[in-house]
Amino acid sequence: MQQRQLGRTGVMVSELCLGAMMYGSMGNPDHDDCVRQIHLALDAGINFIDTADVYSRGESEEIVGKAIQGRRDDIVLATKFFAAFDDNPNHAGGSRRWIMTEVENSLRRLGVDHIDLYQCHRFPETMDLDETLGALSDLQRAGKIRYFGSSAFPADRIVESHWLADRRGHGHLRCEQASYSIMSREIEKHVIPACERYGMGVIVYSPLGGGWLSGRYRDVEDFTPDSRIVRLSARWGGFDPHAELNQRRLEVVRRVQGLADESGVSLPRLAVAWTLEHPGITSAIIGPRTMEQLESLLDADEVRLSADVLDAIDTIVAPGTKVSPLDPSSDPHALRPERRRRPR
Repeated sequence: MQQRQLGRTGVMVSELCLGAMMYGSMGNPDHDDCVRQIHLALDAGINFIDTADVYSRGESEEIVGKAIQGRRDDIVLATKFFAAFDDNPNHAGGSRRWIMTEVENSLRRLGVDHIDLYQCHRFPETMDLDETLGALSDLQRAGKIRYFGSSAFPADRIVESHWLADRRGHGHLRCEQASYSIMSREIEKHVIPACERYGMGVIVYSPLGGGWLSGRYRDVEDFTPDSRIVRLSARWGGFDPHAELNQRRLEVVRRVQGLADESGVSLPRLAVAWTLEHPGITSAIIGPRTMEQLESLLDADEVRLSADVLDAIDTIVAPGTKVSPLDPSSDPHALRPERRRRPR
């Protein structure tokens, strides 16, 4: 498997990163099967694993910790903090208090003495980023983390972080983890250029567009109650496959599926390979739940798309745009109606 440099760090990571979000009660509760998947990924050449404290309330980190015993030195290990871990309001966010507490919890669950890449899972909307960067810099100096990065940060926050680092003597963000797929290309407009300017790596999650590009969905009847899209949409009020937006998404899927068929590759392999064609992308996160899903994507980095296919995709979803008008999982709070309208 080919490797790319993570920004200007000098660290080399595989073009595919194994995402562990589905390991544990959120996806696959069979720990032994999850461990086998991780071992298969490592044996196939993946050296980059990404998880988070909030994934299955720490269970994902525990599974990853079991799987990497005896192989720690060969792995670039990434995890995240920020999302609410329980009902305690201080068990979340980017405060020094929580960061200093939660890094110890992650280290314990992972069974390691340091984390290679510690990421702020979302930007601290209501607090001073200076506090977050200061705490992360102190952890770096203490040797508990090697590098730190961000996830779903808008370009202005990325720029602000580097401004603060220069003026306050903090360490710099070395990587941004962002949503990126054929369905969602908005980071091409500002986020990727900002990362390139500051020498940051970019690792992308949801290259299958939240499951839309998995090959499972071609018509309304495919959205069964147990399907991932239907289950996850329950968080935001449910899912209506007949809605105009979802019909637009299905049309994109059908057209891209046609390109995949013409190219002789599966739709999910094409979708992952497409993200790696952008020179600003370091690694694409694949987040399997089953062994079959993992095996179907392990060689996606070997797929190379022709200029004709890339141009055709640009006509389906234009560069810098996205199919969904609002992604509640990653878009800034400032775009939500309650933040754009005065109280009545």
